[in-house]
Amino acid sequence: MERETTVLNYLKEHNIPFTCYHHPEGKTIEEAKRWWKDDGSVHCKNIFMRNHKGNQHYLICFHCDHDLDIHELEHRLKESLVRQGKPSCGKLSFASPERMLKHLGLEPGSVSPFGLINDTEQHVHLFLDAKLKEAEKLSFHPNDCRGTVVISRENFERYLACVGNTHEYLSLY
Repeated sequence: MERETTVLNYLKEHNIPFTCYHHPEGKTIEEAKRWWKDDGSVHCKNIFMRNHKGNQHYLICFHCDHDLDIHELEHRLKESLVRQGKPSCGKLSFASPERMLKHLGLEPGSVSPFGLINDTEQHVHLFLDAKLKEAEKLSFHPNDCRGTVVISRENFERYLACVGNTHEYLSLY
């Protein structure tokens, strides 16, 4: 619960409204769905990836009911990065648990954008599916898969401004 406390304290310190509820552990979307409340939020799936060189990491968030084709994702991320004058992501792969711990301070099953609190070097770039922009409320683990934070999209964007990592909305599917 220490990681959750860090997230909740961070949001409170930055006057970012949210609600949080607890439930049994849900390390996968299928497990977590059993415990999620019908709270009107879009529950998000989060994956942590790295480029082929291992020198750039990406957190990708999208609606929990969707899956992503990794090759299509590579193509879309590459286009977006190159358009911005940034290096291409090249071939993507899932980041190891060691990389996840190093850059987000998290373990598999607890990945969420709230892990960016631990990325003090702002190394990780966040991609959010463009459809999430339409959501009134979003929900994520508070870096612990035994809880769910529900936050308005507007307040989530305030959170992103506070942590300072680069991020963008991109049509992922």
